Amino acid sequence: MMYVTLKNGVKMPMAGIGTFLLQPDEAEAAVLSALQGGCRLIDTANAYVNEKAVGRAMKKSGIAREEIYLETKLWPSFYEQEDAVEKTLERLDTDYIDLLLIHQPAGNYLAGYRLMEKAFKEGKVRAIGLSNFAQSQIEEILNVCEVEPTVLQTEVHPYAQEKELKRFLEKEGMVIQAWYPLGHGDAALLQEPLFEKLAEKYKKTTAQIILRWHIQEGNIVIPGSKNPEHIKENFDIFDFSLTDEEVKEIADLNEDKRYYTSTPEMLKKYAEMVPPVDQQK
Repeated sequence: MMYVTLKNGVKMPMAGIGTFLLQPDEAEAAVLSALQGGCRLIDTANAYVNEKAVGRAMKKSGIAREEIYLETKLWPSFYEQEDAVEKTLERLDTDYIDLLLIHQPAGNYLAGYRLMEKAFKEGKVRAIGLSNFAQSQIEEILNVCEVEPTVLQTEVHPYAQEKELKRFLEKEGMVIQAWYPLGHGDAALLQEPLFEKLAEKYKKTTAQIILRWHIQEGNIVIPGSKNPEHIKENFDIFDFSLTDEEVKEIADLNEDKRYYTSTPEMLKKYAEMVPPVDQQK
């Protein structure tokens, strides 16, 4: 495993497992499988309604809590609830969260950010960050925050490399974390001739080539899967390196093509939506 040191000194694994769209039983099985296979970064969220399952898998794994890097995200409808972080901790059945993010720039996200700052100061959270924020919104946070965000989780893959955004984040000492690191499983991306050629050269899958490219670009990756074989493969990316020339070839694939685009209408819906967090298994 490779690690990145966040600007507050916290070390974070560069590869983990995401649990987006996984039902509780699926999330529990996937996280347990990943942990048993050596994974130490787990990503979940209030809105995934599987935090309890993630907490169960961590306990079942028998791995010491301090060896696991746990990340979750506050949902907009909870930003103004004073006990939102405490309730999240209860669902995860843990005393602290390694990285807590604001999930969407919707609703009163400044209030949500203040909740995270308070939790950080109280030692309930080791680092805080943002998810799905654009540069202007990140700047807004940076202008008013007492505790600076360390990570931006956003869509990044070879077809949407976010080069300009990454330059801004580097200037601010923030690290990028890629969701949809494999382009939402887009067959066109996974069957890109360049990746097929590199997969043959390195005796890897095209997905492993893409994930290795992310690591060399400094992107933290959290591919989601419920397939034990794929979960294992997603971490088998540290025994080879792409050449500088190959990294440049992949850079040329950028099309600024995103699979998810936020709209004001969507953000309004997010602020009104209340995930059934208390009813989860």
